[in-house]
Amino acid sequence: MNPTTPDRAPEHNLGWSLAVLLRRWHEHVEQALTDLPHGSRGYHVLSIATEGEAPTQACLADRLLIDRSVMTYLLDDLEAADLVRRRVDPKDRRARRVCPTDHGRAVLARAEKVVEHVEERLLGGLAPEHRALFRDSASTAAVSVRRHSPDTDPCEAVLQVTGLSEKEPAPSDRAG
Repeated sequence: MNPTTPDRAPEHNLGWSLAVLLRRWHEHVEQALTDLPHGSRGYHVLSIATEGEAPTQACLADRLLIDRSVMTYLLDDLEAADLVRRRVDPKDRRARRVCPTDHGRAVLARAEKVVEHVEERLLGGLAPEHRALFRDSASTAAVSVRRHSPDTDPCEAVLQVTGLSEKEPAPSDRAG
């Protein structure tokens, strides 16, 4: 073996493996969710908005690590598509809770099936029990990283890995 060549093939490098999976996930999910405003970002917002008590707009931005001004534009578009509604928080009238509409819940149910299909194809090289183990392990690791590094922006990480650049419209660009 050449002394300058690493002993491990790229296939055994966690970063390379995750980057390949993430890039493919992002490509296929974005293509599959073209009808959903903001694609995978809109999907994640809807997913969290339907879990338990409706989150405040600020908490949603913090949880997804999306800049609050970007979150405002994202929610504007989801609201225009009748997927969510922002309601005044009765405990704090300055805050807005993000509530899914019935239409939003129906759209999310369809989107979840589409994403599940993409993920099953993406992980199709694994036995079903290994797919479940991979998902559980990845979730556990992500939650741990999030707890220890709460300012890591997962959207930026996706964009860096996929090589895509996403530019949210400036307020002046959104005026009609």
